[in-house]
Amino acid sequence: MSLELVARNPVAPVKVKPPRGAGKPKAGKTLEREEVAVLLKALDAHPDRRTALVLLLCLACGLRKGEALGLKWADVDLEEGLLHVRRVWTNEGSKAAISEPKTATSRRVVPIPQATLLRLRAYRDWWTERLGAPPPPEDWVFPGNDPERPLDVNAPNHTLRRICQRYGLPHLRVHDLRHTYESLLLAHGAPLELVSERLGHANPNITLGVYRHLLEEERRGWVLDPEDLVGPRGQA
Repeated sequence: MSLELVARNPVAPVKVKPPRGAGKPKAGKTLEREEVAVLLKALDAHPDRRTALVLLLCLACGLRKGEALGLKWADVDLEEGLLHVRRVWTNEGSKAAISEPKTATSRRVVPIPQATLLRLRAYRDWWTERLGAPPPPEDWVFPGNDPERPLDVNAPNHTLRRICQRYGLPHLRVHDLRHTYESLLLAHGAPLELVSERLGHANPNITLGVYRHLLEEERRGWVLDPEDLVGPRGQA
């Protein structure tokens, strides 16, 4: 009787790559409070206001790098303190190009923190001085050497790397600034749905998948003792 045994595994030589996006999503690195203070000071002192502010918007508003680079002045409401994310400036192959936001929910309105708002107003005043008039709504907020195009996609990466080296900060990616913003929101008790909305995630499950570890730490702090609600027990 044949047992139909196979002498070797027929698929052993085949290298199978897991599908893209498989496995646990990687959140990135979160800056400590002291590191945030050092970075903010370094950005304020940086000679190139454009790249410094791009990095600040990633840290203070949770923007993706391409979303910050894709801003036009019409997208920035400096009176109401709001940013409208409407386009992205990213590398597509070997060339940079403008594209639609990553998802429908990536097209969003983000509030600008007060300190960042003041820096943006000063930046607009700086352009007004240089141009002799306020920058037109259709102009890029962060123009490159060619004013018809935004700043080079890689410029913020280079600037952040040099800042980290000069100020003794750990190696950071630009995306780590966005991750720090997200982590700080959750650590200060912001609802998951609000954080997901601010980030432009397609749904809160994406936010939960990336930041589950942080939320679990926060949940452990929520302990309710019924005896605390009714007051101290009387003595027998």
